[in-house]
Amino acid sequence: MERLPRPREEEPCRQDAAAGPVDPDLVPEPAFRPGVRSRARWWRDQGLVLAVVALGGTLGAWARYAATLLWPTPAGTFPWTILLVNVTGCALMGAFMVLLTDAWAAHRLVRPFFGTGVLGGYTTFSTYAVDIRGLLEEHRPGLALGVLALTPATALAAVWLTATLTRRLIARRRP
Repeated sequence: MERLPRPREEEPCRQDAAAGPVDPDLVPEPAFRPGVRSRARWWRDQGLVLAVVALGGTLGAWARYAATLLWPTPAGTFPWTILLVNVTGCALMGAFMVLLTDAWAAHRLVRPFFGTGVLGGYTTFSTYAVDIRGLLEEHRPGLALGVLALTPATALAAVWLTATLTRRLIARRRP
C-alpha cells in the first residue's frame, strides 16, 4: 500500500511576488483523506468557519430585514430599499476587501464572518429577483426591466468605486 505524503503546515499568509499577498483561505484545501488529517481537526477548522459565516449571515439578514421595515416598498413601485441595501452592501465589500488585502493583517475568520456572512446576508439578489417578479405580476414590465438593469450595474459600480477610492486613500497614507 502506497503511503500518502504528509501535508504541509499552512502558512498564515504567503507572498507571491507577481500577484501580491495570497490569502490562505483562497487556496483550496485538500479534501479529507483518512490518515492525513484527523476528522476532529477537520471539523474544528471547517466548523468554526461555518459557524462564523452563519452568525454573520444572520446579522446581515436582520439588518436587511430592518431596512425593509423602516422603508417598506409598496407593491408595484420601484424597490428603492432593496436597491439601497444591495448598493451599500457592495460598496462596503469593495472597501472591506481592499482594506483586508492591502492594509490589515486580520484574523482568518474576519473575511468569512464579515464578507461572506454579514455582507452576504445583508445583500440580497434573491429579493431583487422576487421584486422583479412582483413588478411583472403587477403588469409593470418597464419598471421590472429598470430594476433588472439598474441593480447589478449600481452594485458593480459601488464595488469598483469604493475599492478604487480605498486603494487611493491607503496609497496616500503610506510614506
